[in-house]
Amino acid sequence: MTTEILENGTVLEGKIAHIQADLLDEYTSEKTYPWIIGFSGGKDSTVVAQFVFEMLLALPPKRRLRPVHIVANDTLVEAPLVAQHLDKMLEKMRAAAETLRLPMTVVKTTPKTDQTFWVNLIGRGYPSPSRTFRWCTDRMKIQPTSHYIRTQAAANGQVILLLGVRSEESSTRAVSVNRYSNGERLNSHNDLAGCLVYRPIVDLTTEEIWQILLQRRPPWGGTHRDIVTLYRNGQGGECPLVLDKTDAPSCGTSSSRFGCWTCTVVVKDRSMEGFIEAGHDHLEPLMELRDWLAEIRNDPSRRAAHRRTGKITHLADGSLIPGPFTLAARREILEVLLDTQVKVGEPLITDAEIAVIKEIWAQDAARGISQITADVMLEFEP
Repeated sequence: MTTEILENGTVLEGKIAHIQADLLDEYTSEKTYPWIIGFSGGKDSTVVAQFVFEMLLALPPKRRLRPVHIVANDTLVEAPLVAQHLDKMLEKMRAAAETLRLPMTVVKTTPKTDQTFWVNLIGRGYPSPSRTFRWCTDRMKIQPTSHYIRTQAAANGQVILLLGVRSEESSTRAVSVNRYSNGERLNSHNDLAGCLVYRPIVDLTTEEIWQILLQRRPPWGGTHRDIVTLYRNGQGGECPLVLDKTDAPSCGTSSSRFGCWTCTVVVKDRSMEGFIEAGHDHLEPLMELRDWLAEIRNDPSRRAAHRRTGKITHLADGSLIPGPFTLAARREILEVLLDTQVKVGEPLITDAEIAVIKEIWAQDAARGISQITADVMLEFEP
């Protein structure tokens, strides 16, 4: 057993040395455009961030010439414990980068106020997301972070996006990895012009990731104990950074993943169940609200006959495809949400979102038919 542990440790140290050398070689190359680390706060992106921090610290200040951006996405409906962990990590990294004088920018992207989960669901009446109508991923995850990357690419000519994807993580992620593999270190992103994808930890195993986190202290201070506890209590993995609609199945899979607590694509939110079983009883109303949103999704009494375009659509057998939630149902959902907010004791919706919601309601009511307004819902409907 001891020999096996030593051998495994030697193999891992060799892999780490190779990754570090690869990062250093790419960073100190003749290229001048910035790096962007896609950071979710989970185990894999944390290891990528750690390796980049360590690489920069090993360089003399005069050679730290290329800027590095650590970019996280907050859908504004992340599981509260995960959101708190992410904010804590970002603040530690931001403070450390400033203190250590590293050329780092730490950023958190969020959806536009008129495209948040609650504005679309309660304001426009979009039905709770499902596998056939997953309207949330593009608006809340892809668009905000893609906009940031495109802005940096436009300003600098090109960017390198570092992702913590690994072949072993899952069959779905393995397919994603292969889509960005041409045998070279850098691969062009399929959808983001001027963006090259770099996957430094693609060959690490899950066991090796945990070994790194348990054995190496983060350069931004403290330990990785919080992330270990988060995974243990939540019984799952993080929803990774999503920049492509074909990667959308990473959200709402049957596996236990941290993500939006409002996610009705999954049958059960196992990670939320894990947090509650671990003693976070105050989160139980969130799970109850999520289950209720899934339950009322197909309630015909809460759905309008017309779509928001004013059209009525039928399937081939003549059955009606229901439109958005009625105004009465939207008001009901807002009341339940505000009541849940009081029970949980944490903000679940902002005043700005409520203002936009009421503006949409007023526009719908003024038209006389609650579901008619110019919108892009049809492009997402089956």
